[in-house]
Amino acid sequence: MADLILDPNIDRPDDFYAALIAAHDGLSKEASDALNARLILILANHVGDREILSQALAAARLQEDKPE
Repeated sequence: MADLILDPNIDRPDDFYAALIAAHDGLSKEASDALNARLILILANHVGDREILSQALAAARLQEDKPE
């Protein structure tokens, strides 16, 4: 079983972030949310490993559950 990679692993992350933000430029909140949902499903399909995807969901949820 593989483990989810949480350490930085994106080539030129700032460029990716800029492209992600640019993809949302001019979209309504609803269209932006839909773009995010489609992107998540496309990337989840690419990953393909349900255990990794479960780990990713848990990791993302942990971030939401942290007190401010």
